[in-house]
Amino acid sequence: MSCNWGTELWDQFDNLEKHTSWGIDFLERYTKFVKERADIELSYAKQIRSLSKKYHPKRSREDESRFTWCLAFAATLRQLNEVAVQREELADNLNTQIVCELTRYTHELKTERKTHFQDGRRAQQHIESSWKQLESSKRRFERDCKEAERAQHVSDRIDLDSKTDGEKKQQAAEESRKDYVTSLNQFNQDQHQHYHTLVPVIYQRIQDMEERRIERICEAMRSSAEAERKVLPVVSRCLDAMMDAAESIQPRMVSLLWVVVEVYKSGFDPPGDVEFEDYSATMRRSISESSYLDNRTEGRRHSRKLWPFIRKNKVHRDTPVCSVHSFFVSV
Repeated sequence: MSCNWGTELWDQFDNLEKHTSWGIDFLERYTKFVKERADIELSYAKQIRSLSKKYHPKRSREDESRFTWCLAFAATLRQLNEVAVQREELADNLNTQIVCELTRYTHELKTERKTHFQDGRRAQQHIESSWKQLESSKRRFERDCKEAERAQHVSDRIDLDSKTDGEKKQQAAEESRKDYVTSLNQFNQDQHQHYHTLVPVIYQRIQDMEERRIERICEAMRSSAEAERKVLPVVSRCLDAMMDAAESIQPRMVSLLWVVVEVYKSGFDPPGDVEFEDYSATMRRSISESSYLDNRTEGRRHSRKLWPFIRKNKVHRDTPVCSVHSFFVSV
């Protein structure tokens, strides 16, 4: 069903101005949305790349190259780095194909909209000016008619001079009537041209502009989805490669078990049985030694009793050293 704003909305100039302004605001908001989406994709790609670099081994270890789970993890990190590349490509496509184009188009759209509504205002001002001219000629005709009527009443009662003045008033009223008719015809012509020619043309341009804006938003949404769909095959291949790397891990593979043996085998035999240590023999030996020591102590006690007359010469503290020496010399 076709719809013409020029015929259906001929008296809604202000509402059309508000509606198209809201449409441009929506276009700018959608452009900002895509820009932020691209920034998120770029930030995600940088974080994924940094994560892959962080966990990727700095140097290849010999033992890691022997185990399939280490090789699978390294392959996963490489594929994850490729995923980051694809997200960066998506962010670049969103910025170049959508954000830049919509920004440029929004600037052009604002200029075009300004031109259309300036034309609409000029047309509106012209019809308003024609209406004012009509009202002015109408009031002047009304005034001249009233003055001519009063002059006619006066001339009927007074002299010839008054009749001459009444004729002048009648002539002025006739001139005003002609001006009023001319202004009326001109206004009707201007009004017909305004509502049947100018307004439909201007409003049709505004309608076409609005349809192009909506179509451009539609194209931008399709381009956004297409840009993401473009990187999906590569991302899908990366995920398939990750799955293949995971499937390559064989925890029960005999060769893996032998790798562990070769890496960690010491070559020593397991320890034998622990022998019994007889602590009771030590206890018996201790008892025998204790009896021997007791006998020696008892013998010493008896020997002391056999020599009771032996006494030691004690040196008194108050005895001088020289006296003691002299005593031993004399003895």
